Amino acid sequence: MIVLFKRLKEVFSSFIEKASRVLYSRRELEDLLDELRFSLLESDVAYDVVEELVAKIESGIREGVIKNRNDLVESLRKYLISIFRESGSLDIISEAKKYKPYKLVFLGVNGVGKTTTIAKLALLFHSRGFKPLMVAADTFRAGAQEQLRIHGERLKLPVFSGKYGADPAAIAFDAIVFAEKRGYDVLLIDTAGRMHVDVDLVEELKKIVRVVKPHRNILVVDALTGNDAIEQARFFDKAVGVDAVIVAKVDAYEKGGVPLSIAYILKKPIIFIGVGQGYKDIRLFNPEEYINKILPI
Repeated sequence: MIVLFKRLKEVFSSFIEKASRVLYSRRELEDLLDELRFSLLESDVAYDVVEELVAKIESGIREGVIKNRNDLVESLRKYLISIFRESGSLDIISEAKKYKPYKLVFLGVNGVGKTTTIAKLALLFHSRGFKPLMVAADTFRAGAQEQLRIHGERLKLPVFSGKYGADPAAIAFDAIVFAEKRGYDVLLIDTAGRMHVDVDLVEELKKIVRVVKPHRNILVVDALTGNDAIEQARFFDKAVGVDAVIVAKVDAYEKGGVPLSIAYILKKPIIFIGVGQGYKDIRLFNPEEYINKILPI
């Protein structure tokens, strides 16, 4: 995690050090705020977040709340914390204890690391004493079911699958029946993710959600895709609804803005981040830890 959110921290650090010296120089401050806008956008911070953040800084200075460096850092910290508070929180491990089986449907376009994330979570649930079942309901992409089965073999955890071309919702339904008979606690259901503009995919996902009645729809995005990850989040939330987000490939992500932007736009919690290729390389997302990494002390 050497480069974790490095770019965003550099942006905030540079702005704070420069701005704290010219807080009462309107012209110089306006130039710095324009520079901040551009740098934040380059760091994958969504436009709406950038404009609101800049407006908070301007009003804080105008109203006398921000008078020095410490005030500026504290104002930024409070604003960022408010974004994550509004997005809420979710502990799927604790919630799983309330239901049997606990049903999770995973959403996301191909290539974001969705299937690997499912395997990581299956191992995590298993380590907490649950009996998880991975469900290969992506019957479209060649190799999708084999990929999940390989993960299952490596982890010695079961995978339920059907034939390619079969109705994904029917496979998911059969998996629920199977799980109830065999005593599985948690179902982790993989779905297709062709393109996030595919109308047929939307109808397929809607049908799966209708049939499965999942306790949670979990969206997986790839941090490295930047603004596209934010657009995917908007798309899936509008199409079938998203309850929580997992941001994969964070270990190689230098810019840093994706978690902040997704929390702001979706108003849904980010629950985990992927921090490597290993099955144990998944970590609970802690908003305060994230903020501490992107703001100077």
